[in-house]
Amino acid sequence: MNPSRQLFQPASLNRLRLRNRLVRSATWEGMCDPRGIPGEELIDRYRQLAAGGIGLIITGFAYVAQEGKLLPGALSLQDDASARAIRQLVEVVHAEGGKVCAQLGHAGGQTRRDICGTNPLAPSALQLDQYPQQPREMTAADIERVVDAFAAAAERACRVGFDAIQLHAAHGYLINQFLSPLCNRRTDSYGGELRNRMRFLLQVCGAVRETIGPHRPLLAKLNLSDNLPGGLTAEDAIQVARALDEAGIDGIEVSSGTPASGEQTPIRRRGTDDPPLPCYNLELAERLRPQVRCPLLLVGGMRRRKDAEAVLQAGSADFISLCRPFICEPALARQWQFGSNDAASRCVSCSGCFKTAFRGNLRCVQPLRRSAS
Repeated sequence: MNPSRQLFQPASLNRLRLRNRLVRSATWEGMCDPRGIPGEELIDRYRQLAAGGIGLIITGFAYVAQEGKLLPGALSLQDDASARAIRQLVEVVHAEGGKVCAQLGHAGGQTRRDICGTNPLAPSALQLDQYPQQPREMTAADIERVVDAFAAAAERACRVGFDAIQLHAAHGYLINQFLSPLCNRRTDSYGGELRNRMRFLLQVCGAVRETIGPHRPLLAKLNLSDNLPGGLTAEDAIQVARALDEAGIDGIEVSSGTPASGEQTPIRRRGTDDPPLPCYNLELAERLRPQVRCPLLLVGGMRRRKDAEAVLQAGSADFISLCRPFICEPALARQWQFGSNDAASRCVSCSGCFKTAFRGNLRCVQPLRRSAS
């Protein structure tokens, strides 16, 4: 294998063969109707991404239960009707030679009553930054129901043709809330020491695996640090990753931070106007790599092909995940594959695209850069 072209060599997750090692990391698109059903415009976005040559496309956060809806316009896999509507999205990706993974999640306390339709649920009744309602602490029955909801959503995803499943255990959502001592103050078997705080995640993982079978890839997006005082630390997160590895997870996407972490997240050098840091989760991936056997997907600040190739060549990760660059340039994978080694995304990491999702039309806000030659 030519190490300078490792990014575009075929690779596998479990028994799923991918055309390359580039992954579209999940993002909230805000382009579904109030029932979580995608419209034609969102389906066409996925068609463009697949035609652009990405190896694996991970959907935006698909909520598994109504009270777990995170934001307006989010994707749903909470019932059979929403699953049937998503089938077309899967089919257009497959028609372009791509593979697609359903990201399953539950917002926990990181949502609002006007979005999810009820009082939010969380491991503990602690109000989270930026969210107006104090959530209700989950009962044992709530926990069992939500575990079952993840499994049911995974079954629906498989039924309509998704190639893989990813559990969202990062960015402050419900699974991350259970893992974090800052959010989880329970005194039962789901709180306190780390082995209790990871119990919910491992139960979800086990239920989903039993549902989807041994050969369909099951991935997890995991914070390797919450970047918050009192939150999930890298040391604890590595132990969580090891437990997932032992449970048979097929890949871990390394991420960090929550909406509350703000400047604590190392996206740019604090106190400066410097450009965002490149590969800002790389150090976390390097710490995790010798601790687990499963493949690692690295997301965060990757903007140049040569940086992606260097990460793969060093063995720090096995797949490269990008999000904002693919919003800016859906065909970026093909451009990198056939461009020079200095090829770079035109994305400037301003995150202005996420503001457009609130208007129901996720797009790049840098039209001059996007159209520049």
